[in-house]
Amino acid sequence: MEWFGNLFVGQSVIQAVVLLSTIIAVGLSLGQIKVLGVSLGVTFVFFVGILAGHWGFSIEPTILSYAESFGLILFVYALGLQVGPSFFASFLKGGVRLNTLALGVVLVGTLMMLVFHFSTSISLPEMTGIFCGAVTNTPALGAAQQTIKQLSADPTLQSDLALGCAVTYPLGVVGVIIGLVVLRNLSSSAKKEEQNEEGLSRGETFIASFYISNPAIYGKSVEEVASIITKKFVISRVWHGDNVIIPNSETILEKGDKILVITDPNELKALTALFGQEVAYDWNKSDIDWNAIDSQLVSQRIVITQSDINGKKIAQLKLRNRFGVNITRIHRSGIDLLATPDLTLQVGDKVTVVGTQSSIKQLEALLGNRVKSLHEPNLVAIFIGIVLGLILGSIPISIPWVSLPIKLGLAGGPIVVGILMGAFGPRFHIVTYTTKSANLMLRGVGISLYLACLGLDAGKHFFETVFRTEGLVWLGIGFVLTVLPVLIVGAYALMIKKMDYPTVSGMLCGSMANPMALNYANTTVESDMPSVSYATVYPLCMFVRVIIAQLILIVFM
Repeated sequence: MEWFGNLFVGQSVIQAVVLLSTIIAVGLSLGQIKVLGVSLGVTFVFFVGILAGHWGFSIEPTILSYAESFGLILFVYALGLQVGPSFFASFLKGGVRLNTLALGVVLVGTLMMLVFHFSTSISLPEMTGIFCGAVTNTPALGAAQQTIKQLSADPTLQSDLALGCAVTYPLGVVGVIIGLVVLRNLSSSAKKEEQNEEGLSRGETFIASFYISNPAIYGKSVEEVASIITKKFVISRVWHGDNVIIPNSETILEKGDKILVITDPNELKALTALFGQEVAYDWNKSDIDWNAIDSQLVSQRIVITQSDINGKKIAQLKLRNRFGVNITRIHRSGIDLLATPDLTLQVGDKVTVVGTQSSIKQLEALLGNRVKSLHEPNLVAIFIGIVLGLILGSIPISIPWVSLPIKLGLAGGPIVVGILMGAFGPRFHIVTYTTKSANLMLRGVGISLYLACLGLDAGKHFFETVFRTEGLVWLGIGFVLTVLPVLIVGAYALMIKKMDYPTVSGMLCGSMANPMALNYANTTVESDMPSVSYATVYPLCMFVRVIIAQLILIVFM
């Protein structure tokens, strides 16, 4: 049975694959177990790796470094690619306010970390690792490790980083949940609210209907009315008496006409003043049968699968003139976008169109609507993006008051390129769409490899550190770095800014890169607002933490 033992202890490529696969499989299985309604998920891989390292298992250092780096690259690039399409849109409306508050969490935590470093004997690499674990941010840890390699050839410094993260990571997960429990009890709006003060409802669009009763727009065309006001809106249907039509820019609006409008929820008051009288009917209910509204027109969702449509603006297609149909809204990356003429279409977009059955069939042929074709993986864009991300991450960026140039590194470069590819790739006719399941698979494989290697490397000295006085101090500092920024910014948002609890809870989870706490937040409210605000702040906070982890080491080491 010596051959079997060598599969786990005899250092080779096969041994590395077997050992890492075993750690990941056991970790993912145990991660599904819930304690008090909370499961650690993929994070458990990290702790199984620690146990394996503690029990003496190891793999060849070069292979360990490669697997750890490649796993991190896959994870952050796939993450950037997924959030890219909605990243810049998230800064509109309430996204600015949410991201400002989330950056407040990052800033408060960073300042507290520096105070602890200068007031204790804990080294900067150890404190940086403690901080990364406290905020459950493994990409920031990866960036810090790359910076340490540039600053020093001492391998123990990298181990100190990983060890600090390993010690504080468990309480980093639990600490955010404890903070949310406290804030929920403090908040006067902690009822299971559906309303979001930021205007970020279930999407970015709102549907309303109006009677034309403003004499100032009688007899004016849709184009003329749109030029009166700076607000963006789309008129999808116009009722002239019993007749309903799909309007174009030359359609004349008359007194008593009824119109169906898609707009931003914050523009409702302005549009009511423009058109005259809002119809008292809730068009935003999920159970509306749009095809039963009238007998002449139908509403249908079409998925864009034709690559030649990728990167084109709605205005370029001239759909009203060619087909007599109206695109009213576009569903992309979990967000409904208003179908303005200058909006760039992407493969994978789900467009809601209104028109006759025959005209919609013609449009279907143009846009594709062949969903099966989307299931074919677009590997070229993925690997091109990874190469570009590594090139960007290797570019030294000089800052006047910093002794060494900073680099985005293995974590920062790919996530920036992933975001840019997801957001702007279609404008250059690059198909960057990947299905949600494929993206989750890439992210899952990447983060599992990274955490398994990280835990295996940190496990050698984990328990002897934790059960020393020094380890208990690390735990205490990590817990404070987790809970205090959450409580300070959360209380400010709830009590001073009068924001609602669901939105604030998601924002706090996103600022701490804590999906486990997000799962808890989602179970405490009936709306999906925690997930929406989480996705709004997560990319920027992740990027900022990656940069800060490097800057702190370069400036203060």
